[in-house]
Amino acid sequence: MIGSGTLPDTTEQADLREMVREIIERYAPPQRVRELDDANAFDLELYRALGGAGLIGLGAQADGVTGADPRHQIIVLEELAAGPTSMAVCLVVQYMGVGLLTEYGTNEQRRTVLAPLLDGRERVAFALTEPDGGTDVARVMRTRAKQSDDGRWVLNGAKTWISGPQHAGNLIVLARTSTPESSPIDGITMFVVPTDTPGITVKELDTFAIHSLDTCEVNFDNVEVAASAVLGHVDQGFRQVLGTLNGERLNAAAAALGIARGALDAAVDYGRQRQVFGRPVGSFQVGQHRLVDGAIAVEAARALMLQAAEATATGKRADILSAMAKVAASDAAVAVTDAGMRLMGGSGFSKEYPMERLFRDARLYTFAPLTNEMLRNHIGEKYLGLPRSF
Repeated sequence: MIGSGTLPDTTEQADLREMVREIIERYAPPQRVRELDDANAFDLELYRALGGAGLIGLGAQADGVTGADPRHQIIVLEELAAGPTSMAVCLVVQYMGVGLLTEYGTNEQRRTVLAPLLDGRERVAFALTEPDGGTDVARVMRTRAKQSDDGRWVLNGAKTWISGPQHAGNLIVLARTSTPESSPIDGITMFVVPTDTPGITVKELDTFAIHSLDTCEVNFDNVEVAASAVLGHVDQGFRQVLGTLNGERLNAAAAALGIARGALDAAVDYGRQRQVFGRPVGSFQVGQHRLVDGAIAVEAARALMLQAAEATATGKRADILSAMAKVAASDAAVAVTDAGMRLMGGSGFSKEYPMERLFRDARLYTFAPLTNEMLRNHIGEKYLGLPRSF
């Protein structure tokens, strides 16, 4: 294992990293990760172990007084993504749910939804993206919620590319509740909806990667929920979500960085052991330089990620740094997995090694939760001061 980078952890962070590694070693060794990936199966045992160790809550309290520290979340996500990557993707969603429920949840929502989420008894899924829109979903949102005279809401519509709804206890759903007067992000409300509510149907999608976490289409057909299902304020749901996006992008960066580091570990290990023409394959300059470039990209992404985490944790502006970190880390993941594939040749193509899975999984964060192209647009406008490009 190459390690956690050239920037040292604090003692507390090092202890946390070691705890995560010990849990992974016990519950998610490489063979088990491969078997679950092949079976498209979620690792519930690992998830419960993470929850039992406090790694889902990470200091967040069910009373909503204390939130989780993003500097700790990124450590957990990086370590998971280097091995059981699908679990890191799952926790990116759970951390978003923890943040929204901590900040906007009612006492009852915190008791019934947040508390079991924090200790790993339950999961949530976040339902925003729709068949007609991802990046521009607020403008084209067709999922509607209409309030009846008795105060109940009725939801109709469809969501897609939703991570983990098949086994989640609750969905956090965004739906159009009124016609916006000016901005399309107004008039949208968040709801906490139990997944077993009548009228909800879930269809799993057959995806290229992240096989140990279901990705689904979710349909709402006259789904009735109580007025108490509203999370936060009516018509302000999308604005509430916007406040969590820096954290989501930061966590996506951590997951992508973990994929890159896991691939670099695997490639370097192979490069040291595999003999060709009487010498280690890693001694040949072409392949070695590709891995060196990958290591440079990993450490550059890590530096941006740590800056973004510090800014987020201390309440400073973090949108540009989070965007930069997510782009840098996901680009690094793609570059390193490609370099690893080239170095390992046919072995990289084999499921005997983790490279082929990491190669597939790395592609996710080039477009999720927001495309790198859109993030580059944001950086160009907000950091470089260039005219809006979309």
